[in-house]
Amino acid sequence: MKLVRAATPSGPRYAFLQADGQLAFLSCAPWSGGALTGELAPAPAALLTPVEPSKIVCVGRNYGAHARELGNQVPDEPLLFLKPGSALCGPDAAIALPAMSQRVEHEAELGVVIGRALKHATPAEVRAAIFGITCVNDVTARDIQRKEVQFTRAKGFDTFCPVGPHVETEFGDLADIRVIARVNGVERQRGHTRDMVFPVLELISFISRVMTLLPGDLVSTGTPEGVGPLVHGDTVEVEISGVGMLRNAVR
Repeated sequence: MKLVRAATPSGPRYAFLQADGQLAFLSCAPWSGGALTGELAPAPAALLTPVEPSKIVCVGRNYGAHARELGNQVPDEPLLFLKPGSALCGPDAAIALPAMSQRVEHEAELGVVIGRALKHATPAEVRAAIFGITCVNDVTARDIQRKEVQFTRAKGFDTFCPVGPHVETEFGDLADIRVIARVNGVERQRGHTRDMVFPVLELISFISRVMTLLPGDLVSTGTPEGVGPLVHGDTVEVEISGVGMLRNAVR
């Protein structure tokens, strides 16, 4: 099933997107016990981010080729950082280029949405607790990242975390997913989760030993090689096999 969030007269609401294009609304987020209300409505042209996480946990250098293209060593342990919730950007919304940076780049990533709390979880427990998967663009001010030890400013600008267009709850092997990025229709990144340094379930198990993952939290699992610049007027797409495509303009 495809979980979305839509703007309605009563405020943002969660819904499942049906095959006929109708939204079947939920009483609240499904990981908070939301149930179908019986209300239906046509899907709007623009959707909101499909999650409102308490935290966005990201992973650096989780593909060896990407680490090497930036001149970095492959880490011995997962390299974790956080993005603020204010960085979230909905499908078809615009990525805003900040005046502080002269080099903003795309990073296509598989996003994993947590369905129930995880603390010191085994990989098997992680698999059982995953609500679904989605597309993420870990937008990065590369010039700032290169000159600062911390990633917070380079990764944390408003709109620097596009997510969507929905969360897919029916998915298979997390080690068998393609990750693709295109800019203005030209492919720049094509990777596969089998090439991750730390596979998804092991990665999230590691994170859960550092911090408790709460229902609705988002884990962005790293980007393959091929990252590149975004400029005003570009359209960037992130495609995750089994999910679909996230598209954003750059302004």
